[in-house]
Amino acid sequence: MTPTHFRTAWLRLFVLWALVGLPVSAGDEAESMRLLVGTLDSVTDAAVLKPLMKGMLKGLEGRRDVKAPRNWSSVAVKLIAHKDKGVRDLANQLSRTFGDESAIERALATIANAKAEPELRRKTLQGLLSQQNVAASRLLEGLLDDQAIQMTAVRGYAAVENQAAPSILLNRYAGMSSELRRAVIETLATRKPYAEALLKAVREKKVPQTDVPTHVARSLHAMLGEKFVSVFGKPPTLGANREQQIAKWKSRITPEKLAKADVQNGRRVFRKTCASCHLMYGEGGTIGPDLTGSNRANLDYLLLNSVDPGYDVPAAYKMVTIVTDDGRSVNGVIAEEDAVRVVLKTVENPRLVIAKSDIDERAVSRNSMMPEGQLEALKPQEVFDLVRYLRTTEQVELTK
Repeated sequence: MTPTHFRTAWLRLFVLWALVGLPVSAGDEAESMRLLVGTLDSVTDAAVLKPLMKGMLKGLEGRRDVKAPRNWSSVAVKLIAHKDKGVRDLANQLSRTFGDESAIERALATIANAKAEPELRRKTLQGLLSQQNVAASRLLEGLLDDQAIQMTAVRGYAAVENQAAPSILLNRYAGMSSELRRAVIETLATRKPYAEALLKAVREKKVPQTDVPTHVARSLHAMLGEKFVSVFGKPPTLGANREQQIAKWKSRITPEKLAKADVQNGRRVFRKTCASCHLMYGEGGTIGPDLTGSNRANLDYLLLNSVDPGYDVPAAYKMVTIVTDDGRSVNGVIAEEDAVRVVLKTVENPRLVIAKSDIDERAVSRNSMMPEGQLEALKPQEVFDLVRYLRTTEQVELTK
């Protein structure tokens, strides 16, 4: 091992010691951070600096109001002037985490610059919103027409409450793509005032009730109670008549129906109903199990897990609901947890970090993240098409 490689390995171990196993004491944490920043000051090699700073950011992820180490300002000036762009970007991220006003102003300018790299703009906006930066939230309306960042802007209204968000989003709803409309509905289900505005839009038929996915309807019901029932009706409790529901669908899904089913449309139905949580052939989300290698050819297996997904839920897939102290409600499954933060996998976000200091309520449900009643929400032909697709042994190509 060369001296450079040895030093790199040692520094990475130092990061793991200092940030993955941060001491509980605030004083010890401050000293660890001071030592880390001192190490950054002594290094110029980008290959060493970048893993160090990434480690620091990972350790501080989800936290707000983090006090800057007293030696950070002078070190930050040097790092922000570094010839390596990656080092500069990471240094700016750390400065923003430490509340540096000049770094925040630079970030806001990057977000507003339509000529800047789209991925940098998206990550910068997400970073500021995770810090609940109000100035970044004020930019969201102006970004809704910017195709490079509009999806992030729509979802950004969940991070920082904005009283105007429901009217801004719903007034644009009819002219949005199906992907953006779904993001609007999911965003409006994260806060009670937003949810009430969405329910009013459904009642007035400005938003079709069929546009509201089952998992969102479940969140709305939990948040709004009888108000939700007055518009949507009482959600079915299918677990109580599981056997009857399975028998009903088993009698309908005959070999003759499957032989005539449209497997390409089945893939489209999968995208609409299942792919937000499940992978299949590398396509979809990661909240639930990967279905590629599951027992999909067995109709009984498919029906049990579709009709009553809460029948036997492994602990790793039980739904957790977190309400933050600023009123945001989030449903997901636990991806990671330590003494200071919880990392959720949600339908909208594969990695949502929430500081434990921001949590007002937390509850674990006996239910799966997958809602009941998925098959009942589909037309019979869509069910036949979906089942045929789920029983395939290789990916189905979609015709244009």
